[in-house]
Amino acid sequence: MYAIVEIAGLQYKVEKDQQLFVNRLAGEAGEEVKFDRVLLTDNGSVTVGAPVIDGVTVVAKIVEHVKGDKVIVFKKKRRKGYQKSNGHRQQFTKIEVVSIG
Repeated sequence: MYAIVEIAGLQYKVEKDQQLFVNRLAGEAGEEVKFDRVLLTDNGSVTVGAPVIDGVTVVAKIVEHVKGDKVIVFKKKRRKGYQKSNGHRQQFTKIEVVSIG
């Protein structure tokens, strides 16, 4: 059984006991979070919401908060002496899906 759920504005295909990284969520490690914007479920027969399915939630547990790999942004204009360097590390939350339904 799987479901397509909207988490923080992005859509993810999730299954039970799956771990995935999503944009940082409020809450501490070990807390459970519920996502009620389920767009599609499949448990033998496909159910599509219009736009969401009423009464179906996805429950997940926050495993940890992590930072992604560093992304370096480097700007340069040739023959002008202009160089600019900047870095960024995205904040992620690792969640584990506990149940669907």
